[in-house]
Amino acid sequence: MKIAILSRDATLYSSVRLLEAAAARGHEARVLDPTHCYMNITSMKPSIHYMGENLVGYDAVIPRIGASITFYGTAVLRQFEVMNTFVLNNSASISRSRDKLASSQLLARKGIDLPITAFAHNPDNIEDLIAEVGGAPLVIKLVEGSQGIGVVLAETHNAAHSVIQAFMGLNANIMVQEFIQEAAGSDIRCFVIGDKVVAAMKRQGREGEFRSNLHRGGTATLVRLTPQERSAAVRAAKIMGLNVCGVDLLRSKRGPLVMEVNSSPGLEGIEKTSDKDIAGLMIEYIEKNVGKNKSG
Repeated sequence: MKIAILSRDATLYSSVRLLEAAAARGHEARVLDPTHCYMNITSMKPSIHYMGENLVGYDAVIPRIGASITFYGTAVLRQFEVMNTFVLNNSASISRSRDKLASSQLLARKGIDLPITAFAHNPDNIEDLIAEVGGAPLVIKLVEGSQGIGVVLAETHNAAHSVIQAFMGLNANIMVQEFIQEAAGSDIRCFVIGDKVVAAMKRQGREGEFRSNLHRGGTATLVRLTPQERSAAVRAAKIMGLNVCGVDLLRSKRGPLVMEVNSSPGLEGIEKTSDKDIAGLMIEYIEKNVGKNKSG
């Protein structure tokens, strides 16, 4: 097979591992920077070009589209879909996953347990917003953000009011969520491929840091999932329409709570922690599904 990996950096761990895994299984893979792609949008003969080259003959696309280029990256991916190329995650599901508010609303509608989340636009509603999530401490999140950027823990009522007011003053779209104290600065990343969790790790924030992201200095250890946690992760992935994703869970007194569904999860942390060939499993999934659903 001929596989395109949409990524802005061919030297990233995830890009390198996917290239290695594809080669190990006898496939031809190539990293393409989506910002260097341009498209001819026509019903007669749609095409994608890359630095002057017409991209033809690709059997599958692995999107590794960063949050900063979601709009253009998904447009490039959508063009591959127009050309009936199999895509590991489709453009609509990636766009959906990048909007934390829309994701939360969709998951809640389908019965997935989440941290209590509130959303408002008018500063007059700040007090009610704080009360909706049970008061401080609480978490304030930018609706669009990744790797823990734009996530703030407000430990007191006054701090919560001030931070929310400041974000609203900047016309930033934010969500306010209850703080799950018993999680103790940790979460669980479940790596889902198809209809199963293939690996999981517990991420622990460094001392004094409530965000557990590895990019923020957190550490990772192997974790054994409960059947309830495994089911929640697979259901969340399916609801979001993602074939491959990272589902982040919090362990709470009322059971697992889905915090976020990441459509482009990094491979380094999960592979090194689990000692599993996650990249190889992704290529294997493509092998099994190319041709079944050409539109992705």
